[in-house]
Amino acid sequence: MTLGAPSRALIDTASAPYRAAGRFAYHFARGKLRGDPAFAGILELGLLRDRERILDLGCGQGLLAACLLAARACYVANAWHPNWPAAPCPASIRGIELRERDVRRAQRALGEKAEFVVGDIRNAEYGTADAVVILDVLHFMDYRAQERVLERVRAALAAGGVLLLRVGDADGGIRFRISKCVDQIVLFAHEFRRPRLYCRSVHDWQNVLADDGFDSEALPMSAGTPLADVLLVARPK
Repeated sequence: MTLGAPSRALIDTASAPYRAAGRFAYHFARGKLRGDPAFAGILELGLLRDRERILDLGCGQGLLAACLLAARACYVANAWHPNWPAAPCPASIRGIELRERDVRRAQRALGEKAEFVVGDIRNAEYGTADAVVILDVLHFMDYRAQERVLERVRAALAAGGVLLLRVGDADGGIRFRISKCVDQIVLFAHEFRRPRLYCRSVHDWQNVLADDGFDSEALPMSAGTPLADVLLVARPK
């Protein structure tokens, strides 16, 4: 599966609000939106189309929300990829993030266009959602905590809901080892400690999802990078 790159208009529109949150937030947003295939991939595949309530667990500085809002603006302005489905138009986007400084950046950038709260996704209140997105988060918590989060996501999803879960494939060879090294460097930069990572193969992730009541499909989601990332699109059985 070959996915397209995000347009200049989408990157510019999504990153512009982060000027209000500081130089780091703005340049991080531009680099992440340009280099991470997950954002454009979600849009190109229409994975959040017609989803009213979106919950982003481990949302960081709110880049998914910024991307979705920018996508709708570009779509309305006829600055949209001609081969992509219509942009999502959610009624609400809510993000939960452990790091307070990232939540502040998200709030400064997007204001009341989305809701961001400081919380630990292991015990924070989820509410009800039509789509839950978890990008590159679960491997930072132990295996039982991962399973508990997925159980809680299953309970929070409305009928017909979807979970988008991006993970590193532990069977991905050298690409996975690069992914793991990158994650350890990033967390060390944030917390000045070398973290233990709790990784699984895609096969094992799909087994866990099945045990928690999901059917899932695995989509490669690391194009243009040396990483072993896979997006699991999971729907309640």
